[in-house]
Amino acid sequence: MKGLWNRITDAWTEFSTRERALVGGAGAALAAAIFYLAIIGPALDLAAGARQRAVSAEEQLRAVQALRARYDRIDAPLRQVRDRITGGAQGEIFTTLEALARESAVKVASMEPRTSPASDAYEETKVQVVLKSQTLAQVVNYLHRIESATHLLSIKTLRIRTRADKPELLDVTFTVSSFEPIKS
Repeated sequence: MKGLWNRITDAWTEFSTRERALVGGAGAALAAAIFYLAIIGPALDLAAGARQRAVSAEEQLRAVQALRARYDRIDAPLRQVRDRITGGAQGEIFTTLEALARESAVKVASMEPRTSPASDAYEETKVQVVLKSQTLAQVVNYLHRIESATHLLSIKTLRIRTRADKPELLDVTFTVSSFEPIKS
């Protein structure tokens, strides 16, 4: 190693001032290029990558916030229904429908249970209600009371016909569903 260094210093002393300036400039340029390629370039790449990751993370955060807002908009009505099911009055749907009919001055011709598909969380009870010879006001009052009852009742189907003998009276058939949580 000492021999190589001696040869370099000997060659340097033999160079003219102009040659020394050219070799020194080339050496400085080579050192600057190595410094840039070894230290500055990777540091700039890391900084650019960090900026890109920050921008990407901000975009992902905005996407998650938008999804959260959408979830909250969708979940709010479902939560209200769940709260009505679990917090509402529980009991026999037939009794509730009969009480609401009395309050509405409606005479129920018949009530028949209907089958409903099973659910893991809620038990659905369906009842088909038939009203004969009722006025429009009585029917509307009864249906409104059903829809606004504390017990979660939902009208699933509705069929209304006018009577041939008295056109001002209606025959109405509808299905009401009630939900209760399944007790584990």
